Amino acid sequence: MSAIEPEIPDDGHRSRQRQLAGDLRALILAGDIGPGRRLPSTAELTRRYAVGNQTVTRALGILKAEGLVTGHKGKSVVSTGRRPAVVRAGHYPSPMTPGRDAVIRLLRVGETAAPAQVAHAFGIPAGDPVAVRHQVLDLDGEPAELVWAYYPAAVARGTALAESRRLRGGSPTVLAALGHPLRHVVDQVSVRPATVAEFVALRLPEDIPVLRQFRIAYTDGDRPIEVTVMIKAGQQFEIRYELPAPG
Repeated sequence: MSAIEPEIPDDGHRSRQRQLAGDLRALILAGDIGPGRRLPSTAELTRRYAVGNQTVTRALGILKAEGLVTGHKGKSVVSTGRRPAVVRAGHYPSPMTPGRDAVIRLLRVGETAAPAQVAHAFGIPAGDPVAVRHQVLDLDGEPAELVWAYYPAAVARGTALAESRRLRGGSPTVLAALGHPLRHVVDQVSVRPATVAEFVALRLPEDIPVLRQFRIAYTDGDRPIEVTVMIKAGQQFEIRYELPAPG
């Protein structure tokens, strides 16, 4: 593999197995190790990274857990061709990458005390009641995203937004029928380590961060009508931005 150079440095912080998994992951996701292509042999990796066979085995185990490679002991390890789902920031609803089996499971619907950032977005005191719809998105049978969608309590009460069922046409259709058509959305995307609850709920592989997408959707009069917090498994998604050319 010409893409892997010898004398790979030790970053001094992560274990060597995580360093090796990180380098191979980058090559796979960049397409330098394409679908169905064999990874370098264990002997080649031990030489280039100056590590033992067990370290290589553990590194490949990390990539197998992420679904990026497949193989069995004593056989070559190959790239599966699995790629993250691409979502478009600022696009509502976010279209999913074709070919992915996406299933939404509704976990909870009710009212809750508004978290600080949600309250700030709505312009209400922290702790005031807001309606919340909590769900999880499964991709290809694996949990990939936790979602909390918040609405002003006065808007949601007595409507489909407060019912424990899927929304026909999604929340934009329901909000439009209530006289609150969505006009634009604003996304903030950050990356951080997972909490314990997120790690368990998303079944995250070791050493994988989460993407946090905080979205405010506005209706007429630039009024915030829906605030959504999305916690995405880092290995499952890429965020796509489309910007106008300057000038």
